[in-house]
Amino acid sequence: MLRLAKPDEAFFWATHQGAELDLLLLKGQQRVGVEFKRADAPQITPSMRIAMHDLKLDALYVVYPGEHRFRLGDGIEAAPLWALLPGG
Repeated sequence: MLRLAKPDEAFFWATHQGAELDLLLLKGQQRVGVEFKRADAPQITPSMRIAMHDLKLDALYVVYPGEHRFRLGDGIEAAPLWALLPGG
């Protein structure tokens, strides 16, 4: 898991075509995306693929209400909220 210290900047990101990213965190040259999903088994969406490509993200985390962390794709990980908190 990529550890990102307190970010310098945080944004919501969207394109005119409808792709969105719930949270974009910037710290120096690091770019981390965060998506929040209510699904128990989240999947990669077209918006996630577009954000990874257009924003050149170092990592994308999909926060969901499950219990386990798992890889969704290259640089994309599903994680319960507790896993992203300090000590998680």
